Amino acid sequence: MRRPSNPPAKSKAQLCALLSNSRKRSTKVAQRLEHRAALPPSQLAFWLSSVFFLANLILLLKSVVFLEIAIVIFAMLVTCLCTPVLAAPTSKPAKNSCLTPFRISSSGNTRARGGIALVLTALAVMQWTAPKSACAASPQSAPIKTLDSGRQNRAQASAGGGNSSEPSPPLDPILAEARSLADKGMASEAERRVRQYLAVHPDSANAHFLLGHILFREIQSEARLESQLALPVQTPMGGAKVLGRNSSDAKDRDEKAKASLAEFTAGAKYSAPIAADLKVVAFDYVLLGDYLDADKWLTKMLEWTPDDAQGWYYLGRTKYNENRFAEAISAFEQCLKVDPKNVKAEDNLGLSYAGLGQNEEAATAYQTAIAWQSQLPVKNPGPYIDLGSLLLDENKPDEAIANLLQAVEISPRDSKAHELLGKAYARLDQLPKAQTELEKALELSPQSTNLHCMLAPVYRKQGLAEKAKLEFDRCTAMHGTHSSPETPRP
Repeated sequence: MRRPSNPPAKSKAQLCALLSNSRKRSTKVAQRLEHRAALPPSQLAFWLSSVFFLANLILLLKSVVFLEIAIVIFAMLVTCLCTPVLAAPTSKPAKNSCLTPFRISSSGNTRARGGIALVLTALAVMQWTAPKSACAASPQSAPIKTLDSGRQNRAQASAGGGNSSEPSPPLDPILAEARSLADKGMASEAERRVRQYLAVHPDSANAHFLLGHILFREIQSEARLESQLALPVQTPMGGAKVLGRNSSDAKDRDEKAKASLAEFTAGAKYSAPIAADLKVVAFDYVLLGDYLDADKWLTKMLEWTPDDAQGWYYLGRTKYNENRFAEAISAFEQCLKVDPKNVKAEDNLGLSYAGLGQNEEAATAYQTAIAWQSQLPVKNPGPYIDLGSLLLDENKPDEAIANLLQAVEISPRDSKAHELLGKAYARLDQLPKAQTELEKALELSPQSTNLHCMLAPVYRKQGLAEKAKLEFDRCTAMHGTHSSPETPRP
C-alpha cells in the first residue's frame, strides 16, 4: 500500500497563517463577550427580575406562617440583588503551536446568581403550599386547640353526650371517683367529693369544670330543658309568646344553674373550656331564661363540634324563643342533616315555619314528623299537638280533634293536648266534653291562667253561674298580679 505523501511546505505555512488569523479573531470575540458581560443587565433581565419580585410579593401576602414569611422575604432580597441572566463564559486561547486548536474555558465569571432567586422562589412556593395540605387534613377541632394549646387534656362529666374533640386522659383519682358517682346518679355525693378536693386544690380547672357539670346534672333532665324551651306558643298573630315558669322549684333550680355557671367561670381562670363545657354553660342559661347568652354559647360550641345534633336542636329552640324564626329553621335543618328523621327537630321546624306564617310548610313538617314515628315503639305527642293547634287556627276543629286525641293517647298527662281538645270541643259547642278536657288540663297545670279564662265561659253557657264567676275572678286576679303563663308541654 502506498503511504500518503507529506503536504508541501507551502500548504503548511498557509494553514498556520489561517489558524493564526482565526485565533486572533476568537480573541477579539472573547474580549467583546467579556466586555458585554460587564455591562448592566439587559431589558429582558430587568423584566425577569420584576416578575420574580412580584411573584415573591404575592407569596408573601398569602403567607400565614412566620417561616414562610422569612423565606419569601429572603427570596425577594436575593431577587432584587441578582440578575437572572447567565453571563457569557470567558474564552482562553491556548498558547500552543499554530496547529493546536484553541479551547474555550468555562472557568471564568459566569454570574449565575439568578438561579438562586429561582431556587428560593420554588422553596417559597413549597413552603406556602405545604401548610395548606396540612390544614386540609386537620380536624374540625383546630379552633379548640388554638384557643387552649397549652393546657392538659381532661375528662369531663358531659351533659347530654356532648362531643369532645380531645382525648380524655385519666383524671386525678378523687375527681375520677366523683365523676363515676355522678354517672351513677349520685350527684350529691359527687358534689361533696369535688368540693373537698377544691378545698385543697382551689386552682384546679378540672375540678371546677367537673363541679359545674355535676351541679347541672342535679337539675338537668331532658324534660326540664324541654319544658323551658317548649314554652313558646303560637298566637293568632303568628308570633311566639314566651310562657312563664312554674315557681314551685324555680328558685332552687335557678340557684343551682347560677352555681354551675360560677364554677365554669372559676375554672376558666386556669384553663380554657372546651365544647362540652360550653354546651352545659348554654343549658344553664336556658334554665335561667337567658336565651341571648344561651344562643351565644351554643353557637360557639357548634363552631367547634358542628356534628352535635343535640346542640343544633337546642340552638334552634333558643332562636325560636328569641322570635328569630328564619335562623331557627336553619338550625333545625342542620340538626336534620346530622341526625336524619329526628322527629322533634322536624316538629320544631314546623313550629318555626308557623312563626313566619308559612302554615302550609308547617303542616307538611308536622305530617312528616308523624310519618317518621309511625313505626316507632315510643311516639312523641308533639307533632299531633302542633298539627291540631294549626288546624284549630284554620277553623278545622273536627280534623284538629282527631290529631289531639292521638296526642292524648300517647301522653295522657299532657296538659296542652287536653287544653286544645277543650278548645276544639267548645268550637263545636260540645260543652260537656270541653269542660272535661279543660278541667283535666287545669288539674295538670294549676298555674296556667288561660285555662281559668277558658273555663269560665264554658261554665256560664251550661248555666253554672257560680263556677263561672269563680273562674272569671281567678282569671282577672292572675292577669292582674303577674304575667300569664300558658299551658306548658312536657
